[in-house]
Formats: sequence, C-alpha cells, structure tokens
Amino acid sequence: MVIPLKANEVVIKAGDSSYLTDAAKICGKLILTNQRIYFKSTNGHAEKYDQEILPADIREVIFFNIRRFLPNGLNVILKSGEERKFSLKKRNEMGEMINKMY
Repeated sequence: MVIPLKANEVVIKAGDSSYLTDAAKICGKLILTNQRIYFKSTNGHAEKYDQEILPADIREVIFFNIRRFLPNGLNVILKSGEERKFSLKKRNEMGEMINKMY
C-alpha cells in the first residue's frame, strides 16, 4: 500500500485499523505522519472511505471501548462536529501522538 506523501512529510506510525461507520466496519490502515492522519481502506472502497485529517481540524481525541471490554476504540472529533471512529491495536500510543499534533 502506497500513499502519496507531501513535501517534507514523514510517516511516524502506521497500523492495521478499522474505520467504524453506523452501517459498516471498513478494514484498512491508519497512518500518522508529521503533517496529517490518513486512513486508507484495503477492501476496494477507496473513493468512499479513505480519510485525510489535518491537525488543525481536530477538536478532541477520545478513547472508547468496543463491546464493553475491548479498549481499542479511538474517536477523533473534528471542529466541524463530525466524528471519525477507528478500532486499532495500541490505541493509547496512537492517541497520544495525535494529541501532540494539535
């Protein structure tokens, strides 16, 4: 999987993730760079579910549990009020890095 990087952009952390919508769970990769957060789907829904989040657009990052006992949910709330929910391993590490960005 390849994403086009911008000038002076470096990948800090990447890992398997799922983008959670009301209707579906989309498998893919959550990629954290020094300039943005990017979700790239792996199941052929690129146009519909690929996400790019800039640090200036983030209002808050909230951790949540999936199915009560699985502590792997990460909710990125944008200044526009939209929520982007992801399920990933090591969400604490990724969440702390995102919190340092904005």
